[in-house]
Amino acid sequence: MNDDQLLRYSRHILLPEIGVEGQEALLGARVLVLGAGGLGSPASMYLAAAGVGTLVLADHDTVDLTNLQRQILHTAESVGDLKVASGARTLHRLNPGVRVETLAMRLEGDALDAQVALADVVLDCSDNFATRHAVNRACVRHRVPLVSGAAIRFDGQVSVFDLRGDGPCYHCLFPEGEDVEEVRCAVMGVFAPVTGLVGATQAAEAMKLLIGCGRSLAGRLLLLDALRMEWRSIGVVRDPSCAVCGEAARAAA
Repeated sequence: MNDDQLLRYSRHILLPEIGVEGQEALLGARVLVLGAGGLGSPASMYLAAAGVGTLVLADHDTVDLTNLQRQILHTAESVGDLKVASGARTLHRLNPGVRVETLAMRLEGDALDAQVALADVVLDCSDNFATRHAVNRACVRHRVPLVSGAAIRFDGQVSVFDLRGDGPCYHCLFPEGEDVEEVRCAVMGVFAPVTGLVGATQAAEAMKLLIGCGRSLAGRLLLLDALRMEWRSIGVVRDPSCAVCGEAARAAA
C-alpha cells in the first residue's frame, strides 16, 4: 500500500481483526455484484469505499424514476442511463482507486460461469429466482462463496452459501421448481431502508470472507422484520439429496 492508501484505510488497519494484511486482501480481491438496484447499491458502495480492488457490476436494466426511492447508487440525472454506467460513475467518485468493470447484460450461461470462476466472492443482489438459482449453481461448481440477499415490503433476509465448508447451498433452502411465489418491488412495494440494511450486511459478509475474520452467515439465515426492527437467525443445514450440492450431484460432477 502507498501512503494515500494507508491513510484512506487507516480505520480498517487499526482493527486487529483486519490490519495491513486484511486491507491488502481487500485491495487484491475481485467481487462480482449481480444487480445494481436496491441491494446492489449499498453493497457496492461499501465495498468500493472499503477498497475492494475490483468490482464487477452486472445489470441489464436502465435507471427509472421509481428506482430512486431506494437505489442510492443512482441520481435523478441518471434516469434513462444504464444502471451499470450510472453505478460506475458513483463508485468512481466514491473511490477512484477501485477498478469497476461493467456488464450491461443479464448475466447467464457461459458468461455467468466465466465471471463466477474469476471472482473471490459473489453477491447476489438480483430480484428473481431464475438468476438466484443460476448463480448458485455456478458458485457451487467453482466453490466460490455466495452472499445472497433479498428485500420486499418491510422484510429482508441474508445468508452466505460457502461450499468450501459443510454448509448448504441456496438450492438446499429454496429448491428450484417448488411452487414459491415470486414477489417483486414493482408489485408489492419495499421500505427503502430495508434494502440498505440488507445490502450493507451483504457487503459486511463479503468483506469478512475476503479478510478471513469473524464468523460468516454460512449455515444461518438472517431474517429482518423492519416493522418491529427485529433480527432473528435460524440455522440451516445442507440437504444430502440436494440436486445441486448433494452427494449424488457431487459424484456426477
